Amino acid sequence: MSLSIDSKVTLNNGVQMPQFGLGVWQTSNKNASQSVQWAIANGYRAIDTAKQYGNESGVGDGLKRAIADNNLNREDIFLTTKIYDGDQGYDSAIENFEGQLKALQVDYVDLLLVHWPVTDKYLDTWRALETIYKEGKARAIGISNFDIIRMKDILKHGSIKPAVNQMEFNPLCQEDDIKAFCDENNIYLEAWSPLGSGSVLNDSRLQKFADKYNKTVAQVILRWDLQRGIITIPKSIHEDRIKQNADIFDFELSDEDVQEINNYNIEKRAIWYGDFYWYGNPEGYRDSVSHIED
Repeated sequence: MSLSIDSKVTLNNGVQMPQFGLGVWQTSNKNASQSVQWAIANGYRAIDTAKQYGNESGVGDGLKRAIADNNLNREDIFLTTKIYDGDQGYDSAIENFEGQLKALQVDYVDLLLVHWPVTDKYLDTWRALETIYKEGKARAIGISNFDIIRMKDILKHGSIKPAVNQMEFNPLCQEDDIKAFCDENNIYLEAWSPLGSGSVLNDSRLQKFADKYNKTVAQVILRWDLQRGIITIPKSIHEDRIKQNADIFDFELSDEDVQEINNYNIEKRAIWYGDFYWYGNPEGYRDSVSHIED
């Protein structure tokens, strides 16, 4: 399987999206700016943020600097952001998205996602995304943290099919049913927290693959993502780790090794939410923007 840092997938509306990029969750504005600059200087062409992360302005600053420093154009970078839970609803999503564009210092994003399926609001939010898409302010639209029931709801009531569903995805949490549904409906699955917020790195079973291929456990996992056809966006605020995460294109896992890692799945989510428990629960989704001190 021939892959490179420039490898792209073709979304269901024909837009090409890099399969590998940088995530900036739990990153301050200062660190987000620096991480974006390091990533782009080292060949990354996809950046993923969200209003929830409280660092869109840092990402915008880093993006502007990196484009200038590396003689690139805005069109060379694939930028993703997400509609914040507190902004959901048709009018609110459209109005507040303008502020997101301003913070990011761009006229459009390449991918806009509904961050969480907030009960009684996500269908109206999806209508807002369809409007934003038709106005050319997002090249593609999608969803994040949607289970099959809510994906079916979007497909039934929406006029545009989501291009991406971004989910927690790592060797211990592979969301098999959701991935199968996405595959059947030509929706790409994108992995947030591909390393399980670091917890999966301690799984001793993965060390044998790191030894076999002379790579780190993180590099094995990220390569496994790509060979599974998953879009992956590992996060780091360290330049050496950003470089190391991208050093995954000079080896290939065997089919047998990919299958063995597939068998590690126990649907164990590493992050705060349970089994889609937040639906209908006012305490089940976050209603304030995160802020990491600079």
